Amino acid sequence: MAFAMNAATIRSDWVGSVGDGRFTLLQWLGGSDSSDVFLTELQEHQPRKAAIKLIPADSGNVEARLAGWTAAKALSHPHLMLLFRTGRCQIGDAGLLYVVTEYAEEVLSEVLPERALTPLMAREMLDPVIDVLSYLHGKGYVHGRLKPSNIMVVDNQLKLSCDSIQSAGRLRNRVQPLSIYDAPEGGRRAIAPAADIWSLGVTLVEALTQHPPVWDRSADSEPVVPESIPQPFAAIAQECLRRELARRCTLSDVKARLGPDLSRSEKAGKTGEKIPAKLRSTVLVAAVLVLIAVTAVMLARSHKTRPSSSTVEQRPAPAIATPPPQSPASAQSLPAVPVSSPAHAPASAPEIQTSKGAVVKGAVDERVLPEVLPSASESIQGQVNVAVRVMVDPGGNVSNATFDSPGPSKYFAKVALQAAQHWRFKPAQMDGQAVSSVWILQFHFTRSGIEVAPVEASP
Repeated sequence: MAFAMNAATIRSDWVGSVGDGRFTLLQWLGGSDSSDVFLTELQEHQPRKAAIKLIPADSGNVEARLAGWTAAKALSHPHLMLLFRTGRCQIGDAGLLYVVTEYAEEVLSEVLPERALTPLMAREMLDPVIDVLSYLHGKGYVHGRLKPSNIMVVDNQLKLSCDSIQSAGRLRNRVQPLSIYDAPEGGRRAIAPAADIWSLGVTLVEALTQHPPVWDRSADSEPVVPESIPQPFAAIAQECLRRELARRCTLSDVKARLGPDLSRSEKAGKTGEKIPAKLRSTVLVAAVLVLIAVTAVMLARSHKTRPSSSTVEQRPAPAIATPPPQSPASAQSLPAVPVSSPAHAPASAPEIQTSKGAVVKGAVDERVLPEVLPSASESIQGQVNVAVRVMVDPGGNVSNATFDSPGPSKYFAKVALQAAQHWRFKPAQMDGQAVSSVWILQFHFTRSGIEVAPVEASP
Protein backbone atom coordinates (compact mmCIF):
# COMPACT_ATOMS: atom_id res chain seq x y z
CA MET A 1 0.00 0.00 0.00
CA ALA A 2 1.22 3.47 -0.85
CA PHE A 3 0.03 4.73 2.53
CA ALA A 4 2.08 2.22 4.50
CA MET A 5 5.19 3.04 2.51
CA ASN A 6 4.80 6.77 2.97
CA ALA A 7 4.03 6.41 6.67
CA ALA A 8 7.27 4.53 7.13
CA THR A 9 9.23 7.41 5.61
CA ILE A 10 8.22 9.78 8.41
CA ARG A 11 11.29 9.31 10.56
CA SER A 12 13.08 10.98 13.41
CA ASP A 13 16.01 11.73 11.12
CA TRP A 14 13.88 14.38 9.46
CA VAL A 15 15.04 16.70 12.23
CA GLY A 16 16.46 19.81 10.57
CA SER A 17 14.06 19.65 7.62
CA VAL A 18 11.66 22.54 7.01
CA GLY A 19 7.94 22.06 6.43
CA ASP A 20 6.06 24.48 4.19
CA GLY A 21 9.16 26.69 4.09
CA ARG A 22 8.69 27.98 7.65
CA PHE A 23 8.42 25.18 10.22
CA THR A 24 11.81 23.72 11.10
CA LEU A 25 11.62 20.23 12.61
CA LEU A 26 13.68 20.74 15.77
CA GLN A 27 13.11 17.46 17.61
CA TRP A 28 11.16 14.26 17.05
CA LEU A 29 8.56 13.95 19.83
CA GLY A 30 6.98 10.64 18.87
CA GLY A 31 4.47 9.15 16.52
CA SER A 32 2.46 6.19 15.31
CA ASP A 33 2.01 4.19 12.11
CA SER A 34 -0.05 7.03 10.63
CA SER A 35 1.62 10.22 11.88
CA ASP A 36 4.66 11.71 13.57
CA VAL A 37 5.03 14.76 15.77
CA PHE A 38 7.99 17.12 15.91
CA LEU A 39 8.92 20.12 17.99
CA THR A 40 8.95 23.30 15.93
CA GLU A 41 8.86 27.02 16.59
CA LEU A 42 6.46 29.80 15.66
CA GLN A 43 8.30 32.93 14.59
CA GLU A 44 5.37 35.36 14.73
CA HIS A 45 5.87 38.21 17.21
CA GLN A 46 7.94 36.37 19.83
CA PRO A 47 9.25 32.86 19.05
CA ARG A 48 7.38 30.13 20.90
CA LYS A 49 7.50 26.36 20.97
CA ALA A 50 4.86 24.47 19.02
CA ALA A 51 4.17 20.92 17.87
CA ILE A 52 3.77 19.97 14.22
CA LYS A 53 2.03 16.71 13.29
CA LEU A 54 2.83 15.26 9.87
CA ILE A 55 0.44 12.86 8.13
CA PRO A 56 0.90 11.22 4.69
CA ALA A 57 -1.19 13.08 2.15
CA ASP A 58 -2.47 9.80 0.68
CA SER A 59 -3.72 8.47 4.01
CA GLY A 60 -7.36 8.82 2.99
CA ASN A 61 -10.15 11.17 4.07
CA VAL A 62 -7.91 14.16 3.38
CA GLU A 63 -10.67 16.68 2.79
CA ALA A 64 -12.55 15.65 5.92
CA ARG A 65 -9.36 15.95 7.95
CA LEU A 66 -8.61 19.42 6.59
CA ALA A 67 -12.20 20.48 7.24
CA GLY A 68 -11.91 19.29 10.84
CA TRP A 69 -8.71 21.27 11.31
CA THR A 70 -10.34 24.37 9.87
CA ALA A 71 -13.21 23.99 12.32
CA ALA A 72 -10.86 23.46 15.25
CA LYS A 73 -8.94 26.60 14.37
CA ALA A 74 -12.08 28.66 14.94
CA LEU A 75 -12.90 27.10 18.32
CA SER A 76 -11.86 28.64 21.61
CA HIS A 77 -11.97 26.98 25.03
CA PRO A 78 -9.48 27.21 27.91
CA HIS A 79 -9.13 23.42 27.97
CA LEU A 80 -8.75 22.92 24.21
CA MET A 81 -5.34 23.05 22.53
CA LEU A 82 -4.82 26.03 20.24
CA LEU A 83 -4.43 25.21 16.56
CA PHE A 84 -2.16 27.67 14.74
CA ARG A 85 -1.59 26.48 11.17
CA THR A 86 -2.60 23.70 8.81
CA GLY A 87 -1.73 22.86 5.22
CA ARG A 88 0.21 20.64 2.84
CA CYS A 89 3.95 20.34 2.49
CA GLN A 90 6.67 18.23 0.92
CA ILE A 91 9.64 16.76 2.79
CA GLY A 92 11.93 14.75 0.60
CA ASP A 93 9.76 12.60 -1.63
CA ALA A 94 6.85 12.52 0.82
CA GLY A 95 3.70 14.56 0.32
CA LEU A 96 2.27 15.48 3.71
CA LEU A 97 -0.55 17.18 5.54
CA TYR A 98 0.50 19.14 8.60
CA VAL A 99 -1.12 20.75 11.60
CA VAL A 100 0.69 23.04 14.07
CA THR A 101 -0.64 23.22 17.63
CA GLU A 102 0.48 24.25 21.09
CA TYR A 103 3.38 22.34 22.58
CA ALA A 104 2.47 20.16 25.58
CA GLU A 105 4.88 19.80 28.50
CA GLU A 106 3.02 16.80 29.94
CA VAL A 107 0.91 13.98 28.47
CA LEU A 108 -1.29 11.71 30.55
CA SER A 109 -0.25 8.62 28.58
CA GLU A 110 3.34 9.19 29.75
CA VAL A 111 2.21 9.47 33.36
CA LEU A 112 0.07 6.33 33.66
CA PRO A 113 2.84 3.76 33.08
CA GLU A 114 4.44 5.15 36.23
CA ARG A 115 1.41 5.38 38.48
CA ALA A 116 -2.40 5.36 38.36
CA LEU A 117 -4.35 8.45 39.36
CA THR A 118 -6.02 8.53 42.75
CA PRO A 119 -9.82 9.07 42.89
CA LEU A 120 -9.29 12.71 43.86
CA MET A 121 -6.94 13.26 40.94
CA ALA A 122 -9.36 11.50 38.58
CA ARG A 123 -12.12 13.83 39.72
CA GLU A 124 -9.94 16.85 39.10
CA MET A 125 -9.09 15.51 35.65
CA LEU A 126 -12.74 14.85 34.76
CA ASP A 127 -13.95 18.38 35.39
CA PRO A 128 -12.02 20.13 32.57
CA VAL A 129 -12.47 17.15 30.21
CA ILE A 130 -16.23 17.23 30.67
CA ASP A 131 -16.23 21.01 30.22
CA VAL A 132 -14.46 20.92 26.87
CA LEU A 133 -16.53 17.97 25.59
CA SER A 134 -19.71 19.82 26.52
CA TYR A 135 -18.42 22.83 24.62
CA LEU A 136 -17.63 20.79 21.51
CA HIS A 137 -20.91 18.89 21.54
CA GLY A 138 -22.82 22.15 21.98
CA LYS A 139 -21.10 23.49 18.86
CA GLY A 140 -22.03 20.41 16.83
CA TYR A 141 -18.60 18.75 16.96
CA VAL A 142 -17.14 15.52 18.30
CA HIS A 143 -13.62 15.19 19.67
CA GLY A 144 -13.25 11.76 18.12
CA ARG A 145 -10.00 10.64 19.77
CA LEU A 146 -10.37 11.04 23.52
CA LYS A 147 -7.67 8.95 25.23
CA PRO A 148 -4.73 9.51 27.61
CA SER A 149 -2.32 10.45 24.80
CA ASN A 150 -4.61 13.36 23.92
CA ILE A 151 -4.96 14.74 27.46
CA MET A 152 -2.10 17.16 27.97
CA VAL A 153 -0.70 19.97 30.06
CA VAL A 154 0.04 23.26 28.31
CA ASP A 155 1.30 26.24 30.33
CA ASN A 156 -0.02 24.69 33.56
CA GLN A 157 -3.47 23.98 32.12
CA LEU A 158 -5.04 20.63 31.36
CA LYS A 159 -6.06 20.55 27.69
CA LEU A 160 -7.45 18.17 25.09
CA SER A 161 -5.89 17.81 21.67
CA CYS A 162 -7.70 19.55 18.84
CA ASP A 163 -6.49 17.85 15.64
CA SER A 164 -9.11 15.06 15.63
CA ILE A 165 -12.20 17.28 15.92
CA GLN A 166 -14.89 16.68 13.32
CA SER A 167 -18.51 17.56 12.72
CA ALA A 168 -21.05 15.32 14.38
CA GLY A 169 -22.91 13.20 11.85
CA ARG A 170 -19.98 12.80 9.48
CA LEU A 171 -19.27 9.27 8.26
CA ARG A 172 -15.92 7.88 9.34
CA ASN A 173 -13.40 6.93 6.73
CA ARG A 174 -10.82 5.20 8.88
CA VAL A 175 -7.54 3.81 7.70
CA GLN A 176 -6.30 2.59 11.07
CA PRO A 177 -7.94 -0.39 12.84
CA LEU A 178 -10.50 0.36 15.53
CA SER A 179 -9.18 0.41 19.10
CA ILE A 180 -10.70 0.07 22.55
CA TYR A 181 -11.23 3.84 22.58
CA ASP A 182 -13.54 3.60 19.55
CA ALA A 183 -17.17 2.90 20.38
CA PRO A 184 -18.85 -0.31 19.14
CA GLU A 185 -20.67 1.65 16.44
CA GLY A 186 -17.38 3.02 15.10
CA GLY A 187 -16.98 2.38 11.39
CA ARG A 188 -20.64 1.44 10.92
CA ARG A 189 -22.40 4.76 11.28
CA ALA A 190 -21.84 8.52 11.48
CA ILE A 191 -19.83 9.68 14.46
CA ALA A 192 -21.89 11.16 17.30
CA PRO A 193 -21.21 12.71 20.73
CA ALA A 194 -21.97 9.30 22.26
CA ALA A 195 -18.67 8.08 20.81
CA ASP A 196 -16.83 10.57 23.05
CA ILE A 197 -18.77 9.24 26.05
CA TRP A 198 -17.49 5.73 25.31
CA SER A 199 -13.92 7.04 25.03
CA LEU A 200 -14.37 8.89 28.32
CA GLY A 201 -15.31 5.63 30.05
CA VAL A 202 -12.27 3.81 28.67
CA THR A 203 -9.98 6.70 29.63
CA LEU A 204 -11.39 6.86 33.16
CA VAL A 205 -10.76 3.14 33.73
CA GLU A 206 -7.23 3.44 32.36
CA ALA A 207 -6.49 6.51 34.49
CA LEU A 208 -7.48 4.68 37.68
CA THR A 209 -5.94 1.28 36.91
CA GLN A 210 -3.15 2.04 34.39
CA HIS A 211 -4.87 -0.27 31.88
CA PRO A 212 -7.89 0.12 29.59
CA PRO A 213 -10.79 -2.25 30.36
CA VAL A 214 -10.86 -5.75 28.94
CA TRP A 215 -13.22 -6.03 25.98
CA ASP A 216 -13.78 -8.25 22.99
CA ARG A 217 -15.23 -6.13 20.20
CA SER A 218 -16.39 -9.19 18.31
CA ALA A 219 -18.42 -10.49 21.24
CA ASP A 220 -21.84 -9.23 22.24
CA SER A 221 -20.59 -7.99 25.57
CA GLU A 222 -19.53 -4.82 27.33
CA PRO A 223 -16.09 -3.94 28.71
CA VAL A 224 -15.26 -5.25 32.17
CA VAL A 225 -14.96 -2.46 34.72
CA PRO A 226 -12.55 -3.66 37.46
CA GLU A 227 -14.08 -4.10 40.91
CA SER A 228 -11.16 -2.20 42.38
CA ILE A 229 -12.44 1.10 40.95
CA PRO A 230 -14.25 3.06 43.68
CA GLN A 231 -17.61 4.72 43.35
CA PRO A 232 -18.85 6.88 41.74
CA PHE A 233 -16.19 6.22 39.09
CA ALA A 234 -17.08 2.56 38.60
CA ALA A 235 -20.71 3.45 37.93
CA ILE A 236 -19.72 6.29 35.60
CA ALA A 237 -17.40 4.03 33.61
CA GLN A 238 -20.05 1.31 33.35
CA GLU A 239 -22.67 3.78 32.12
CA CYS A 240 -20.25 5.25 29.58
CA LEU A 241 -19.38 1.80 28.25
CA ARG A 242 -22.85 0.61 27.22
CA ARG A 243 -22.86 -1.00 23.79
CA GLU A 244 -26.33 0.32 22.98
CA LEU A 245 -26.44 4.04 22.27
CA ALA A 246 -29.83 4.38 23.95
CA ARG A 247 -28.42 3.04 27.22
CA ARG A 248 -25.17 4.98 27.18
CA CYS A 249 -25.05 7.92 29.57
CA THR A 250 -24.61 11.59 28.66
CA LEU A 251 -22.22 14.21 30.00
CA SER A 252 -25.05 15.52 32.17
CA ASP A 253 -25.43 12.04 33.64
CA VAL A 254 -21.71 11.96 34.42
CA LYS A 255 -21.93 15.31 36.18
CA ALA A 256 -24.91 14.07 38.18
CA ARG A 257 -23.01 10.93 39.18
CA LEU A 258 -20.06 13.00 40.34
CA GLY A 259 -22.37 15.11 42.48
CA PRO A 260 -21.58 18.54 43.91
CA ASP A 261 -17.93 19.31 44.44
CA LEU A 262 -16.85 18.57 47.99
CA SER A 263 -15.19 21.32 49.95
CA ARG A 264 -11.43 21.05 49.94
CA SER A 265 -11.31 20.19 53.60
CA GLU A 266 -13.79 17.33 53.07
CA LYS A 267 -11.72 16.02 50.16
CA ALA A 268 -8.55 16.17 52.21
CA GLY A 269 -10.25 14.40 55.08
CA LYS A 270 -11.50 11.59 52.86
CA THR A 271 -8.35 11.04 50.88
CA GLY A 272 -5.49 12.25 53.04
CA GLU A 273 -4.40 14.49 50.16
CA LYS A 274 -3.94 18.21 50.57
CA ILE A 275 -5.39 20.63 48.07
CA PRO A 276 -5.35 24.43 48.20
CA ALA A 277 -8.01 26.26 50.14
CA LYS A 278 -10.74 28.09 48.24
CA LEU A 279 -10.01 31.63 47.20
CA ARG A 280 -12.52 34.44 47.25
CA SER A 281 -12.31 35.62 43.67
CA THR A 282 -14.12 33.55 41.05
CA VAL A 283 -11.20 34.03 38.70
CA LEU A 284 -8.72 32.85 41.30
CA VAL A 285 -10.91 29.87 42.16
CA ALA A 286 -10.84 28.82 38.51
CA ALA A 287 -7.07 29.23 38.40
CA VAL A 288 -6.63 27.07 41.50
CA LEU A 289 -8.82 24.32 40.03
CA VAL A 290 -6.72 24.30 36.88
CA LEU A 291 -3.58 24.06 38.99
CA ILE A 292 -5.08 21.14 40.92
CA ALA A 293 -5.83 19.33 37.64
CA VAL A 294 -2.27 19.87 36.43
CA THR A 295 -0.90 18.77 39.80
CA ALA A 296 -3.05 15.63 39.62
CA VAL A 297 -1.61 14.61 36.26
CA MET A 298 1.95 15.35 37.34
CA LEU A 299 1.58 13.45 40.66
CA ALA A 300 1.64 10.11 38.88
CA ARG A 301 5.27 10.60 37.81
CA SER A 302 6.70 9.38 41.13
CA HIS A 303 6.99 5.97 42.80
CA LYS A 304 8.45 7.45 45.94
CA THR A 305 6.31 7.85 49.09
CA ARG A 306 7.13 10.64 51.48
CA PRO A 307 5.91 11.21 55.02
CA SER A 308 4.09 14.37 53.89
CA SER A 309 0.46 14.09 52.78
CA SER A 310 1.17 16.30 49.78
CA THR A 311 0.29 15.10 46.30
CA VAL A 312 2.46 17.49 44.30
CA GLU A 313 4.59 15.87 41.57
CA GLN A 314 6.37 16.83 38.40
CA ARG A 315 8.13 15.24 35.45
CA PRO A 316 11.86 14.59 35.63
CA ALA A 317 14.05 17.61 34.94
CA PRO A 318 17.26 17.78 32.96
CA ALA A 319 20.41 17.36 35.00
CA ILE A 320 21.71 20.51 36.63
CA ALA A 321 25.02 21.41 35.12
CA THR A 322 26.27 24.01 37.58
CA PRO A 323 25.87 24.59 41.32
CA PRO A 324 23.19 27.19 42.20
CA PRO A 325 24.03 30.58 43.67
CA GLN A 326 23.98 30.85 47.43
CA SER A 327 20.98 32.25 49.22
CA PRO A 328 21.17 35.82 50.56
CA ALA A 329 23.03 36.19 53.82
CA SER A 330 19.85 36.98 55.70
CA ALA A 331 18.36 33.71 54.54
CA GLN A 332 21.47 31.69 55.41
CA SER A 333 21.35 32.89 58.99
CA LEU A 334 17.95 31.31 59.52
CA PRO A 335 17.73 27.72 60.77
CA ALA A 336 16.51 25.29 58.13
CA VAL A 337 13.69 22.89 58.91
CA PRO A 338 14.56 19.31 57.87
CA VAL A 339 12.18 16.93 56.09
CA SER A 340 11.61 14.98 59.27
CA SER A 341 10.46 18.06 61.20
CA PRO A 342 6.99 17.95 62.82
CA ALA A 343 4.24 19.19 60.54
CA HIS A 344 2.85 21.59 63.13
CA ALA A 345 4.62 24.62 64.54
CA PRO A 346 4.17 25.78 68.16
CA ALA A 347 0.62 26.84 68.92
CA SER A 348 1.59 30.21 70.30
CA ALA A 349 3.64 33.07 68.92
CA PRO A 350 5.18 36.14 70.53
CA GLU A 351 3.14 39.29 70.92
CA ILE A 352 4.61 42.54 69.68
CA GLN A 353 3.44 46.03 70.56
CA THR A 354 3.36 48.44 67.60
CA SER A 355 1.69 51.72 66.74
CA LYS A 356 -1.11 49.65 65.24
CA GLY A 357 -1.72 47.73 68.46
CA ALA A 358 -0.91 44.24 69.73
CA VAL A 359 0.34 41.98 66.95
CA VAL A 360 0.66 38.23 67.39
CA LYS A 361 2.88 36.59 64.84
CA GLY A 362 1.52 33.67 62.90
CA ALA A 363 2.91 30.15 62.84
CA VAL A 364 3.17 27.25 60.45
CA ASP A 365 0.27 24.89 60.98
CA GLU A 366 0.90 22.35 58.22
CA ARG A 367 3.90 21.77 55.97
CA VAL A 368 3.80 20.20 52.52
CA LEU A 369 7.14 19.15 51.10
CA PRO A 370 7.90 18.92 47.38
CA GLU A 371 7.82 15.48 45.78
CA VAL A 372 11.07 15.14 43.83
CA LEU A 373 11.79 12.33 41.42
CA PRO A 374 14.90 10.30 42.30
CA SER A 375 16.45 11.08 38.93
CA ALA A 376 16.09 14.79 39.64
CA SER A 377 17.59 14.49 43.12
CA GLU A 378 20.57 12.60 41.76
CA SER A 379 21.24 15.41 39.30
CA ILE A 380 21.85 17.94 42.09
CA GLN A 381 25.39 19.21 42.46
CA GLY A 382 25.72 20.88 45.84
CA GLN A 383 22.49 22.59 46.83
CA VAL A 384 19.57 24.10 44.93
CA ASN A 385 17.89 27.02 46.69
CA VAL A 386 14.40 28.29 45.91
CA ALA A 387 12.59 31.03 47.84
CA VAL A 388 8.81 31.32 47.51
CA ARG A 389 6.78 34.26 48.82
CA VAL A 390 3.27 33.21 49.93
CA MET A 391 0.33 35.46 50.77
CA VAL A 392 -1.65 34.01 53.68
CA ASP A 393 -5.28 35.02 54.19
CA PRO A 394 -6.90 35.50 57.64
CA GLY A 395 -8.03 31.89 57.51
CA GLY A 396 -4.45 30.66 57.34
CA ASN A 397 -4.69 29.52 53.72
CA VAL A 398 -2.25 30.43 50.95
CA SER A 399 -4.07 32.81 48.60
CA ASN A 400 -1.13 33.43 46.28
CA ALA A 401 2.43 32.21 45.80
CA THR A 402 5.21 33.79 43.75
CA PHE A 403 8.94 33.35 43.45
CA ASP A 404 11.17 35.46 45.64
CA SER A 405 14.13 33.66 44.08
CA PRO A 406 13.44 30.81 41.62
CA GLY A 407 17.02 29.52 41.63
CA PRO A 408 18.83 27.94 38.68
CA SER A 409 16.41 25.06 37.92
CA LYS A 410 12.91 25.39 36.51
CA TYR A 411 12.05 21.91 37.77
CA PHE A 412 12.96 22.53 41.41
CA ALA A 413 11.40 26.00 41.26
CA LYS A 414 8.17 24.48 39.99
CA VAL A 415 7.91 21.72 42.61
CA ALA A 416 8.73 24.20 45.37
CA LEU A 417 6.02 26.58 44.17
CA GLN A 418 3.51 23.75 43.93
CA ALA A 419 4.28 22.59 47.46
CA ALA A 420 4.17 26.12 48.90
CA GLN A 421 0.61 26.59 47.67
CA HIS A 422 -0.50 23.71 49.89
CA TRP A 423 0.91 24.99 53.19
CA ARG A 424 -1.42 26.09 55.99
CA PHE A 425 -0.69 28.59 58.73
CA LYS A 426 -1.93 29.69 62.11
CA PRO A 427 -2.91 33.25 61.07
CA ALA A 428 -1.28 36.31 62.51
CA GLN A 429 -3.48 38.48 64.74
CA MET A 430 -3.80 42.21 65.27
CA ASP A 431 -5.77 43.44 68.27
CA GLY A 432 -7.23 39.96 68.60
CA GLN A 433 -8.37 39.73 64.98
CA ALA A 434 -6.87 37.35 62.41
CA VAL A 435 -5.16 39.25 59.59
CA SER A 436 -3.38 38.48 56.35
CA SER A 437 0.35 37.91 56.39
CA VAL A 438 3.30 37.23 54.09
CA TRP A 439 5.77 34.36 54.49
CA ILE A 440 8.98 33.50 52.71
CA LEU A 441 9.52 29.75 52.35
CA GLN A 442 13.14 28.93 51.61
CA PHE A 443 13.52 25.48 50.07
CA HIS A 444 16.97 23.87 50.07
CA PHE A 445 17.28 20.79 47.86
CA THR A 446 20.24 18.42 48.17
CA ARG A 447 20.82 14.84 47.12
CA SER A 448 20.15 13.71 50.68
CA GLY A 449 16.82 15.50 51.10
CA ILE A 450 14.91 18.76 51.41
CA GLU A 451 15.05 21.42 54.09
CA VAL A 452 12.61 24.34 54.43
CA ALA A 453 13.08 27.56 56.41
CA PRO A 454 9.77 29.44 56.79
CA VAL A 455 10.06 33.13 57.69
CA GLU A 456 7.11 35.44 58.37
CA ALA A 457 7.80 38.72 56.58
CA SER A 458 4.71 40.60 57.79
CA PRO A 459 2.71 41.81 59.59
